[in-house]
Amino acid sequence: MNAIMQNEPAAPKIVDRSTFQAELDALRVREKAHTREGDAIAAARRRLPMVEVDGAIPLIGEQGTVALLDAFEGRRMLIAYYFMWHAGRPAPEQCEGCTFYTSQVRELSFLHSRDATYATFCQGPYQESARYRDFMGWEMPWYSVQDSAETLLVGRRVGMMHIVSYLRQGSRIFETYWTTRRGVEAMDNSYRLLDLTVYGRQERWEDSPDGWPKWSKDKHSYRIDGRPITQWPRLKAGHSDDLGTGKH
Repeated sequence: MNAIMQNEPAAPKIVDRSTFQAELDALRVREKAHTREGDAIAAARRRLPMVEVDGAIPLIGEQGTVALLDAFEGRRMLIAYYFMWHAGRPAPEQCEGCTFYTSQVRELSFLHSRDATYATFCQGPYQESARYRDFMGWEMPWYSVQDSAETLLVGRRVGMMHIVSYLRQGSRIFETYWTTRRGVEAMDNSYRLLDLTVYGRQERWEDSPDGWPKWSKDKHSYRIDGRPITQWPRLKAGHSDDLGTGKH
């Protein structure tokens, strides 16, 4: 038993139930304040001004070339995730971060009930990126914006992950919000759940006590054995990662 304990990572001190509950109650005050501040930020976000966008900007989808307006699918709002892409590269070399976040977007019916459409705007060619979508088992609407990303992301860095929110008023379209980098964690539940655990995300930048486990500095946060982590279950289930690029 002692040998087993010696191999265990450091852990919090052990206390009685009343002491545990008292410290949790103190933390809960901060959690509630954090939630209220998040609500206040969301309220400010809803009050941002908006900028008009040309609804005729072309996208390439399953039915060929369509307009940005069509991506709303008749709903009032559109949430678009701009997926990074390495054209001509095989599946293992595609963006591990975009793969991680997109893999967590599954059930869209609740968004639809609030008059919002979710779609992926891939910054690469349609054919090979759609094959990647199929390999990963994703079912959300998928479009290529390879030739229109610079117009859609005017003033922003093309080739990065972005979330952009749009509003439709009749046939007019407006951009109401955008974010990138850690802002795309809005799509994530894995990190959010890990944040509730004693060891957290185990990222090296996290503020954790000495002795807490950390993801090895020799490992990529989103990759294992040369692939995005979320590709491995698809391969094990027998799905082909052939993107038609001639590279496997």
